[in-house]
Amino acid sequence: MLNVRSVDDEDLTGRAVIRNAALRLFAERGPDAVSVRQIAEAAGVSPALVLHHYGSKAGLREEVDRYAAAQLDALMEDVDEIGEVLTTGSNASIAEMFSQALPADSPLPTYLRRLLLTGDPAGQALFRRWYEVSRLLLGQLVDAGFASPTADPEVRTAFMLSADLILLLLREPLTDVLGFDPMSGDGLARWAAEVTRIYREGVLVVPAAETGEQDED
Repeated sequence: MLNVRSVDDEDLTGRAVIRNAALRLFAERGPDAVSVRQIAEAAGVSPALVLHHYGSKAGLREEVDRYAAAQLDALMEDVDEIGEVLTTGSNASIAEMFSQALPADSPLPTYLRRLLLTGDPAGQALFRRWYEVSRLLLGQLVDAGFASPTADPEVRTAFMLSADLILLLLREPLTDVLGFDPMSGDGLARWAAEVTRIYREGVLVVPAAETGEQDED
C-alpha cells in the first residue's frame, strides 16, 4: 500500500504548527479570507511569531503550497509501485490511494480542490506532474494487458485522471446526491465497482434496429 506522510505524523516544530494551522484555514475559507491574526490564534501563537517565521502571509502561503504539493506528490513518486497496485485487480485508483493514505480529517483534499479549481499556479503545476505520471501508468496498464491500446493516449490519460480526481473535487455534492460518502471505505468500494464496470463494459449501446439498418446497407 502506498503511504504519504500526513500533517499529523511529523514532529511539529513551531513553524510546522503555524503552517498546519494555515493549511486548515486556507482549505476551509481560502487564503484571501484568512488573516495572520486568525492563523496565529488557530496555532496558539502570536501574530509576531507568524511573521518572524514566514515574513508575511504571502510567505506563509508559499510554504503551505510547497508543503501541500510535496505531500500529495509523495503519492505519485514511485510509478512502478503505483502500476503494481493498479494491476492487482483490486479496482484501485488514485482517489482510493488518497483515501487510504490520508487521515479522514486531513485538510489536503480540500486544499487540493482549491488549488485546482481556482487556477492557482501551484495547482496547475501539480496537475501537470500527475498527468505525466498518469501517462506512464497508462502505458504500464496497456503493456500488462489491463488496458486496451488507444490512438490518443493524451486524451485518455486526461480523462482517466479527471475521473479519479472527481471524487476529491466534488466529494461534498456527490455525498449529497448519492446519500453516502464516496470517499468512505464502503462508498469507495461501491463507486469503484461501478466505474470498473463502465471501463470494462462501456455505457452506450447501439439500438438493435439501427444495427439492422447498417447490416442491410
